[in-house]
Amino acid sequence: MKKNQPWARTITVILFFVVLGGSFLGGAIADRLFVIRPLDYLISRGGNFRTDSPQTITQKILQEESVVIDVTEEASDSVVTVAIIKEQQISDSFFLDPFGVFGQQFLPYSGKTETIERDIGTGFVVDEEGMIVTNKHVVSDPNATYRIITKDDTEYEVEKIYRDPVNDIAILSITAEDLKPVDLGNSDNLKVGQFVVAIGTALGEFRHTVTTGVISGMGRGIEASNGFGGFVEELDNVIQTDAAINPGNSGGPLLNSVGQVIGVNTAVSSAGENIGFAIPINVIKASLDNFYATGKFSRPLLGVRYRMIPKETAILNNVPQGAFLVEVVKGSSAEEAGLLQGDIIMKFDGKQLSEEKDGSLASMINKKTIGDIVEIEYYRDGETKTIKVELKEGE
Repeated sequence: MKKNQPWARTITVILFFVVLGGSFLGGAIADRLFVIRPLDYLISRGGNFRTDSPQTITQKILQEESVVIDVTEEASDSVVTVAIIKEQQISDSFFLDPFGVFGQQFLPYSGKTETIERDIGTGFVVDEEGMIVTNKHVVSDPNATYRIITKDDTEYEVEKIYRDPVNDIAILSITAEDLKPVDLGNSDNLKVGQFVVAIGTALGEFRHTVTTGVISGMGRGIEASNGFGGFVEELDNVIQTDAAINPGNSGGPLLNSVGQVIGVNTAVSSAGENIGFAIPINVIKASLDNFYATGKFSRPLLGVRYRMIPKETAILNNVPQGAFLVEVVKGSSAEEAGLLQGDIIMKFDGKQLSEEKDGSLASMINKKTIGDIVEIEYYRDGETKTIKVELKEGE
């Protein structure tokens, strides 16, 4: 039997490395010369070191830009600016109050007035006959008049304002022709991460500002205001987005990638960056259906302002989870039933209140009709009590 020669093993090893090196060299050459690159394919299949090719990345960017352009062109003609016009007294210029000790309401007035006119919010057309949807807090001043300005700078006087007593929305009526209504989508199937476009009069100065982002959260509870001081509205179950929303954007549309309105931009967080909020469009659609059927927003109203107490906070403070009543409106159903500021509503008509989408007090009230009698379980001074409340029509 012959023994293996050492030089034979050496030649075998050399040939192996020559073949291996040649394979990689050939792959490298093909990688540079051809669209289908073997090395890229092998490396991506093995170690996932590569994701998208430059061509794919460029294609995605172009597709996203095309979506934004198409949505903007489709919806912009339906988006309007809301301006406020108001007479305001002028204080004496010689009276100095640099530290705000006296407050604006205590400053001596000169007896003169000036007319204030400025862009304060946004809205969008919902029918050809001149109905505009915006936020209620945008048109909250009963002593002011309002004006609608379209994209081509045509101005219309607001003739009537219908304010929803439950939700932060209002319908403005103008006399106009050939208005283009928006396409209303469906907010029940929204997903976190979904692409969105916002259009509005940013900062009350820059009309038809377009921003983009994604839905970054659902079912949030917030306080909304017009960003210029004054009216504040508490809302539940709103959409959170990182699309830039600034004071003046309130009332404008939040659109999906096919140009449908899926929310009404309503607030921006003062405590963080890139955190905006919008009312789901299905809430607006329900209010519009009710309005078209009755000619007004006929909604049941309990008559309270509240803050939800999360489970963790309730445990830390040894109180039940529920809606802490910040205010009880005078003459409301809540006051007549005996509810007081500081009470915590735990259950509404047998259902436990929570921070979940369908567990808020507002959502439960919205499911009721005027005249319904509901049972409310609440907490006061260490005791749990139960009362019955008849829900009146909101004003």
